[in-house]
Amino acid sequence: MPARIYRQPKAAGQSGLAGTREWVFEYGQTAPKHQDALMGWTGSQDTKSQIRLRFASCEEAAAYAQRENLDYTVEIPAERRQVPKVYADNFWFDRVENWTH
Repeated sequence: MPARIYRQPKAAGQSGLAGTREWVFEYGQTAPKHQDALMGWTGSQDTKSQIRLRFASCEEAAAYAQRENLDYTVEIPAERRQVPKVYADNFWFDRVENWTH
């Protein structure tokens, strides 16, 4: 499975953008996962799938993959739309829904 290069998305429960500016490089899974018979935990012999490298740009991550002779895919994030909101619109006379506290 090829390595994956992507930008970390914004957390759904948070409004901040911390940690979303850098690119993440994850190795692909090379060994199948198996379930432990005693505890029921899922494990694997593949330790590289646990590694996450962070880069400042997509080009740096791609250069690392090429330098290490790894297959990789780049996931381009969707452009984030910000809709400006104005507090005064809460009191607009032509408001569609009722204003409540």
